[in-house]
Amino acid sequence: MSGNGNAAATAEENSPKMRVIRVGTRKSQLARIQTDSVVTTLKASYPGLQFEIIAMSTTGDKILDTALSKIGEKSLFTKELEHALEKNEVDLVVHSLKDLPTVLPPGFTIGAICKRENPHDAVVFHPKFVGKTLETLPEKSVVGTSSLRRAAQLQRKFPHLEFRSIRGNLNTRLRKLDEQQEFSAIILATAGLQRMGWHNRVGQILHPEECMYAVGQGALGVEVRAKDQDILDLVGVLHDPETLLRCIAERAFLRHLEGGCSVPVAVHTAMKDGQLYLTGGVWSLDGSDSIQETMQATIHVPAQHEDGPEDDPQLVGITARNIPRGPQLAAQNLGISLANLLLSKGAKNILDVARQLNDAH
Repeated sequence: MSGNGNAAATAEENSPKMRVIRVGTRKSQLARIQTDSVVTTLKASYPGLQFEIIAMSTTGDKILDTALSKIGEKSLFTKELEHALEKNEVDLVVHSLKDLPTVLPPGFTIGAICKRENPHDAVVFHPKFVGKTLETLPEKSVVGTSSLRRAAQLQRKFPHLEFRSIRGNLNTRLRKLDEQQEFSAIILATAGLQRMGWHNRVGQILHPEECMYAVGQGALGVEVRAKDQDILDLVGVLHDPETLLRCIAERAFLRHLEGGCSVPVAVHTAMKDGQLYLTGGVWSLDGSDSIQETMQATIHVPAQHEDGPEDDPQLVGITARNIPRGPQLAAQNLGISLANLLLSKGAKNILDVARQLNDAH
């Protein structure tokens, strides 16, 4: 190959033929913003292709009067979108990665994990409490969150507060906070607030010592048909190697613990000097009982390589053929090892009791 022009021409020839790529998404404003960002990146990589966005409502969008942990459905925000993928009505679907179960239905895979935004949780305060922190809120103030993970950790850290479920998309929750007098503050993902352009509503960002985040929080996952090699190749350009490795470790930890949204499980990951650090924890529903540990593994963040596909199965639902396999396996093994360490210290009992209590209420 003699020059960049030839390389570009070859890349264009190798990409799927000129056609419309249909992208599925939830209907919420945040989901549309996230999907638009993915489509913008794909358009820049494939200027010859057209992209059509198809929005639909999911079960989780429709059931708004029940806490997520009570609904007992692992694919609350994904099932209808996967149905459209299966029927070939869309070619790929953009999700918040934390909504995707660690075991996907047969025939699907996560073909790309995009660069992660801030994964931490944020506190948004009622206008009359702007300038406060959770620590300085008055006794018995009510804080809204739909997450058992957040409630368990924060009850332990801030016993003077009460935590109550709040449902709905970001717009709905903010409206409930501002217009009703029930909540003094609500907890939301920082990434969602930033993507919506609502930086000014972030009153406090919670550090890992206060509240570790959900597996995959802040990252977007692109789900595709597992055997659709054209689309797998197309979305592969979206993979961010560091985010991918951190999320493989997190998802492997959660899967091995058999956690889900009906039990409080949280993580924190960091890459530094060739080391991947993974902290994971489990809590009882009221936060009174918990186990947390940290492990690390030597993993160098790889550049994407073009050595051709490696015909290996998925790791925790993820296919990343353009990223070397070794670091991916090391990340997965780190997650499994940390889960085993917690299980050896009694995590299963804490999670079983949490699950039973949650089901009983």
